[in-house]
Amino acid sequence: QVQIVESGGGLVPAGGSLTLTCKAFRSIHMYNTMGWYRQVPGKQRELVASITTYSNTHFADFVEGRFSISRDNSKYTVVMQMDRLKPDDTAVYYCNGVDRVADWGQGTQVTVSP
Repeated sequence: QVQIVESGGGLVPAGGSLTLTCKAFRSIHMYNTMGWYRQVPGKQRELVASITTYSNTHFADFVEGRFSISRDNSKYTVVMQMDRLKPDDTAVYYCNGVDRVADWGQGTQVTVSP
């Protein structure tokens, strides 16, 4: 049974924006720091941004203020707004817990053209 569903990826030019949305089972979302991760072929999956139950946020250094993350604890959703996208942001983006990690979903492809 699919526990996490990511959506919102696509192809955008450099400098463009995308909004990624994640919906997870209540058991994954509640009382769990949630995060957006990304992975490119041949590299390890890395954490891009995270948000605690109380909406404290943390971002990887490479984000450089371009992304924001939010969550809705009544809908079990996590949204990441990505602005000023760069070609280096091209990856498959995944959502998952940080404190408790569930089975990985399919992810959503983000492609940023030069």
